[in-house]
Amino acid sequence: MLRLRAICPFSWRVFNFRLLSSESLISQMSKCTDEEQIFDLIEKNKAILSEKQVGCAFSILWQFQKQTVSLSKNVKGIRDHPQFLTLHNLTTAKMEFMNDDTLVNVLYITQQFGVEVHDPLVEALVTEAWRRLERQVLCVYQLRSGSLSVLMVSISSLISQHFQEQLVNKTELLFDTIDSSQVNIARRIVQFLRNIKYTYYPLLERCNKVFLSNVNHLDLDSISKILSLYHSLQFHSFEFILMAKKRLTEMIPLFNHPASFAKLFVALGPMAGPEEKKQLKSMILLMSEELTSQQVLAVMGAMEEMESRNSCLIKNYLKVSVMPTEISILVCALSMLPSPHLDEARISQIEAVLPQCDLNELNGFATYVLRCVQYDHMYLDNTTGEQLKLLQKLDHYGHQRLQKCNSLNLLWEELKSLKGDWFPDTLLEETVATLQRLMDEINYINVAGIASFISRTNYLSTSLLDRIASVVVQQIEKVKFRYLLLELVKCSLLEYVRRQAFRKSIIHPFAILAVILPFSILNYDPPQKDEFFGTCIQHLNSYLSILDPLMLVFLGFSLATLEYFPEDLQKAIFNIKFLAKLDSQLELLRSSLNLRIQFRLMELNRAVCLECPEYQIPWFHDRFCQQQYNKDTTSMNGAQQQIYQMLAEILGGINFVKASVLTPYYYTIGKSSGDFECILDKRKKPLPYGSHNITLEKLPKMYSESNTQITGSRLPPGAEKIALEFLDSRAFCRNIPHLKGKSAMKKRHLEILGYRVIQIPHFEWNSMARSTKDARMDYLREQIFGEGKS
Repeated sequence: MLRLRAICPFSWRVFNFRLLSSESLISQMSKCTDEEQIFDLIEKNKAILSEKQVGCAFSILWQFQKQTVSLSKNVKGIRDHPQFLTLHNLTTAKMEFMNDDTLVNVLYITQQFGVEVHDPLVEALVTEAWRRLERQVLCVYQLRSGSLSVLMVSISSLISQHFQEQLVNKTELLFDTIDSSQVNIARRIVQFLRNIKYTYYPLLERCNKVFLSNVNHLDLDSISKILSLYHSLQFHSFEFILMAKKRLTEMIPLFNHPASFAKLFVALGPMAGPEEKKQLKSMILLMSEELTSQQVLAVMGAMEEMESRNSCLIKNYLKVSVMPTEISILVCALSMLPSPHLDEARISQIEAVLPQCDLNELNGFATYVLRCVQYDHMYLDNTTGEQLKLLQKLDHYGHQRLQKCNSLNLLWEELKSLKGDWFPDTLLEETVATLQRLMDEINYINVAGIASFISRTNYLSTSLLDRIASVVVQQIEKVKFRYLLLELVKCSLLEYVRRQAFRKSIIHPFAILAVILPFSILNYDPPQKDEFFGTCIQHLNSYLSILDPLMLVFLGFSLATLEYFPEDLQKAIFNIKFLAKLDSQLELLRSSLNLRIQFRLMELNRAVCLECPEYQIPWFHDRFCQQQYNKDTTSMNGAQQQIYQMLAEILGGINFVKASVLTPYYYTIGKSSGDFECILDKRKKPLPYGSHNITLEKLPKMYSESNTQITGSRLPPGAEKIALEFLDSRAFCRNIPHLKGKSAMKKRHLEILGYRVIQIPHFEWNSMARSTKDARMDYLREQIFGEGKS
C-alpha cells in the first residue's frame, strides 16, 4: 500500500523460477469457497508459493472471516490451524520480496486474526515496514495517506515514542492529500492517536472537519467509534456532538436488536434530551436479559454519565465476569445502588484479581468496599473484619504499584479518570512523591494531563507546578523563535518538513486551560509568573473565535482567579453571539455540569465588573443569583449558632451582628456559610443594624427577600464594614494551610466592595489554644478590635 518502490527504488533480488504461475494459483484461490480449500492449496504448494500468493491467501482468508456470524470463534479456529503456521513461516521468509501494499495488508490481517503483537512475524513485518518508511524522509510527501493510516494503526503498539512522533509529523504532512470524503482514513488517524495516547489537537481538528463534512453518511458504528475515540483522547467538539445527536436520535426506531441498541444507547445516552433518555432507558430495560456482560459494562458506563442507575442491569452479571476491568466496572456500579452489600463471594472474587489491577481498578474496588462498610455500619450496625482486611490489601497493592512505577506516561493513564475519596485519602502522598520522582519526564505531550491531575488533588507541590510552568514557557518560546526564522526563507519542501517537525512542539491552545487550572485552584504563582501566564494568554489570542464556549468560560474564570483579565478574552465571552452559542450547548449537558458552567459564567461576570470596570461589561446575573439563593433552604448548624452568640456578646447584642447578608453582585455573608457581618464606627464602636445613623443602599436591579439585607457602600464617615469568614478545610490546600484561589478571590472582591475581611481558618479556631469559650472570645475580640480582653 505504500508504493515506496515507485518513489525511491530499492535493490530487489531476482526471484526464483516458479513451476506454477502466480496467476494460475491465485485464480484457484479466488475460486475457493471455504478456509479448508485455501489451506489445502497452501499445503500442496508451500514449496513454490510466491510473496504475491502468500498475500492473496491472507486476503481471501480474511474475506471468509468477515462473512461469518461468530467471528471470534472462527478466527481462533483459523489461527490454530496447522497450515496457518505454514502461512506464518512463509510470510516471514517472503516479506522482503513483498511490495508495500501486500506488506501492510498482511500486517493488518495478522492483527485481525489476533496474532500477538510480540509474535516474531508481527515484529518482523513492523521492522520491515518501518525500514522502508524511514528511507523515504525527503519523499514522504508522495506516500498515500490511506496506506500510512493503516500502517499507523497496525504498528502503534510496537513502536517507540520517537517513531510515534515521526508518524504523527508525516501524517500531518500528508493530510492535505486526503479526500474530504475519506472518513475511514481520518478515523484511523484518530485511532492511532488514541492508541499512542497522544491528544494532538492539530490532527484531531483536521480529522474532525472530515467527520463533520460527512456526518449525514456516518452510520451507528462510525459515530459510536468516533465518540469513543474522542472520549478516550478527552477531545471535545461541540459541532460534532450536536450533529451526532441529531443523527443518532433519528436512529432510535431503527434498532431493536440488543447488541445494536446497546451501542446506540452508549453513544446517544450521555447527550440525549429528557424525552430521548426516557425512551432509551425503557427500551434497554426490556432487552436487559439479552445483553452480554460486555454490553452491560458499556451501558452502565453510559448510565453513569446520564446520572442514572438501574440495578437490573448490574445484578447477576458480576457472577460471570473474570477480567479485572469487568469486575471493577460492575463493582463500581454496585456501589452506586441504594443498599450496597459485600458478601464473602464478592470479597473472594475481588481478592483474586488484585495483583493484576491498575490504580484505577483498585480505586473502584475501594470505593465499593468503603460504601459497603458505611452502609453496614449505619443500617446493620455491622462491619466485618473481612471488609477491613480487604481495604488493607487494596492499600498495600496501591502503594506497591506506585513504588514500582518507572514511567510517567503509564502512571498518568492510570490516574486520569480516578474518582472517589479512597485514593486521595490513602495514596495521594505516595502518588505525589512518584510524580516528583518522575517529573523530568514532563514534556509538551503530557504536561496538560499531569496538570489536570494536580487540579483534582488540591495538593500543592510547588516543584511540580514550577516544572509545568517551565515546560510550557520553554516549548512555546522555542516554537515562536523557529517560526520567525521560517518566515524569512522560501518554504521549500525541506523547510516545510522542518516546519512540521517544529510544530509538534507546540502546546496547543486547547491544552492551555488544563495547564493553568492547578495554578488557579491552588492560588500559586510560579517564579516566572508573568512570563508563564503572559505566554499562555498570548498563545490563546488567535484561537478565541474557534475555542469551545465551555472552555472559554472556564479559561476566563481561571485567569480571573489569578487576577488576569485579558481584554480580548473578555470581549470574546461577553457578547450576544457567544452567549447564544453557549446556551445551545448547555442544553446537551447533564444538569450538574450545566449548573456548574452557569455558576462559572456568573462568577466571571462578577469578577470583571468588580476588578475591570473600565471594560464596561454589564452585570446580568441578578435573576440567576436570586434563584440560587432562594433554593438554599439550609440554616446555621450548632457550631455556627454558637459563634453567632459569641459575636453578639462581644459586639453588644444580637442586633449588632448580621447573619444573612447579600452584597452587591451577590456574595453571601451568612445564611448557611458561617460568615457574619458587623459595622464599627470611626472609634471602633459597634453600630447596631436598623440605626438611623446607618444608610444602606441597593444597587440598581438588585432586590432581596424581606429577611435578607443587600448591602451597599454608604456608611457614616469613618465607619467600616467587617466580614468575618470562617474557613473550613475546603478553603485550603490539602497538604498545607495555603488559601486556595476562590477564597482568595472572594476576600479580594469583598475588599473592593468596602469590607475589612477577617478570615478565620478552621485550624486556628479549633486549635488547642482556643479550646475554651473564653479563649475563642479573646481571639474574636483581637481579630475585630485589634485587642484581647476588653
